Amino acid sequence: MEKLTIDALLNVLGELFSDEISIAITNKTTYTYYRPSKRIDLKIKPGDLVKKGTLAYKALENEQKVSEFVNRELFGVPYHGMAVPFYEDGQVKGSVLAIHPALTEGKSVITVRTADGWKPIPFSDVKYIEVKDRKTHVYAANFKGTHNNTLQEFEYTLPHDWFIRCHRSFIVNVNHIKEIYPDTHSTFLLEMNDGQQIPVSQNYASYFRKLLGF
Repeated sequence: MEKLTIDALLNVLGELFSDEISIAITNKTTYTYYRPSKRIDLKIKPGDLVKKGTLAYKALENEQKVSEFVNRELFGVPYHGMAVPFYEDGQVKGSVLAIHPALTEGKSVITVRTADGWKPIPFSDVKYIEVKDRKTHVYAANFKGTHNNTLQEFEYTLPHDWFIRCHRSFIVNVNHIKEIYPDTHSTFLLEMNDGQQIPVSQNYASYFRKLLGF
């Protein structure tokens, strides 16, 4: 049986893991491979040093599998992950990581800023979230407010079975999509149930279709 090349093996790993999961591979000191997902991207680049305190560092240092939640201090976003060391001739040579988005636990509202204070909006009422003029705007029925979170932070923490990133400037609640129309090549236009039209960009079109099953 022929041996797989490194590139072929990495491609197979990518196919095995869900689109929700980012994959990283390290040697003893640096990252050698990184494939971000649409849901979680730690902005790792091949050649970056393995930082102390990360899952990869712990797996290499302790020579055993590590699985835990990591807060936003190390990479700027929270995530759940697992790192497993691999061996050659009985010696640890590196690690493989699976990186999952950190889903919201125990929360069911987005608390937005209003002119007079703050207002909690249930997830079910949030229609979409938009970034414009350097602010994050949260839209609900007959109401809108702003929030300090970036779209990336919302993408990692909102329930992924309801909220989908469809554009660099938009996250939509799929429960409020009235219809989906083809737009330009490989893109779509969403008509929300309040009449608002939201684009699905080419970068997110394939992921969007896969999650909605069409």
